[in-house]
Amino acid sequence: MGKYIPNTEAEQKAMLSEIGFSSFDDLFAHVPKEVKLTGELDIPSGLSELEVRRDMTSLAEKNKIFSTIFRGAGAYKHFIPSIVKSVISKENFLTSYTPYQAETSQGVLQSIYEYQTMIADITGMDVSNASIYDGASAAAEAVAMCRERKRSKALISSLVHPDTISTIKTYCHGNGMEVEMIPEKDGVTDVEYIKAHADAATACVFVQHPNYYGNFEAAKEIADITHEAGAKYVMSVNPISLGIVKTPREYGADVAVGDGQPLGLSIAFGGPYLGFMACTDDLKRNLPGRIVGQTEDKQGRTGYVLTLQAREQHIRREKASSNVCSNQALCALAVGVYLAAVGKEGLKEVATLCTSKAHYMAKELEKIGFKPEYKADFFHEFVTTSEVSSEKALKALEENGILGGYPLDDKRILWCCTEVNGKCCIDRAVSILKEVK
Repeated sequence: MGKYIPNTEAEQKAMLSEIGFSSFDDLFAHVPKEVKLTGELDIPSGLSELEVRRDMTSLAEKNKIFSTIFRGAGAYKHFIPSIVKSVISKENFLTSYTPYQAETSQGVLQSIYEYQTMIADITGMDVSNASIYDGASAAAEAVAMCRERKRSKALISSLVHPDTISTIKTYCHGNGMEVEMIPEKDGVTDVEYIKAHADAATACVFVQHPNYYGNFEAAKEIADITHEAGAKYVMSVNPISLGIVKTPREYGADVAVGDGQPLGLSIAFGGPYLGFMACTDDLKRNLPGRIVGQTEDKQGRTGYVLTLQAREQHIRREKASSNVCSNQALCALAVGVYLAAVGKEGLKEVATLCTSKAHYMAKELEKIGFKPEYKADFFHEFVTTSEVSSEKALKALEENGILGGYPLDDKRILWCCTEVNGKCCIDRAVSILKEVK
């Protein structure tokens, strides 16, 4: 522990002496003897580096590592350029936290500023915050920021990721907002329901595009209906898809959110990830979390500072409308490095490969009886139905080192393809399933 306790024994004695004590026992003399620890802690003795490595390797071997993955449902396996991990592994970034002292945090602040700029760019929005804990919390915060005095109802598509829906409901239960679920129709959100239920009490309409089943929504039509009712339009998007589809702003969204995991973050047992949030200029003062701004010092040099923290509880205390008080700086840095590395054309290429491979796999699966459940256009995820049970099909793939799609029920499977899935891997999976059928 020496490296974590910087003061020496002599310095400790000097500090004790300064406050009038000769030992630590004197310092804690007021603590009853019966609650003090006597003797050693009941924990195993220390191990050598070799022993620790051996134990950790043994534990890691219990994990099953799949060479091929066709499962998404919120966490996606993408190729991550080596420069991403190279940059974020630098000690000065690994040890960073909230950069309150701008004069000593210019590097971190600039990295966040660059991240915000890129998120605003790919979403088409005017302002992005410095990131939120994950995509689900970003979604819930977006719903909350749309609330007005006479508008406290949120219309949420039932085809939003189930975990995101759960998080939104939790937030709304706490802040007194009403949640009304929009039913699905043929694998997409029921537009007619929105027309009938978006009213003067509606704060926002929330849809995921592409949705949980991978299908594209009637995003522009929903935006028009929402705005006609005077409500805000919130879109949750897969950031990779923005390489080939219109931006949320072009669809008419007021707020764009999503999970940044596909942008340079490995699956990693579910985290840590980050939630990105961006909005139009009109809503910038409602945006939760922190925002890094660019300014100039007295000498005219470019500098970066934390700005527009009007909603945060450490600024407004009990009047705050959000309790977010941090950001995912290291993950945001990874996203920034990834986007800088692949560039606009690279993001477009990744998105194109994802969708083309997913459509190829869907057609090959259909040939062997795994029929598409919906006729809607999709990005890189799709649902099939088959006479073969989901459990039997996925077990056969697993026995061959392949993690298949996500089972929605006994007959339906949600499949996913990304740029890392080669044609040979897809053909092999189809061949295995053909034998099972």
